[in-house]
Amino acid sequence: MFKKSDQFILLAVAISFAVSGFLWFSGQREEGLFTAVWVPSILCFGIYFKLAILGGQRK
Repeated sequence: MFKKSDQFILLAVAISFAVSGFLWFSGQREEGLFTAVWVPSILCFGIYFKLAILGGQRK
């Protein structure tokens, strides 16, 4: 179901989310917000390359 590349993207998202939560609750709110922005960015990066691969296979 999930390829190895999908698992790496989801792992990066999970790590970013965990680090963001840790920073937020440890009192470093600005750093936590900055790291929280990475989560959707990493997901969009993964979706883009997934679609690029699928589009290349159709041709």
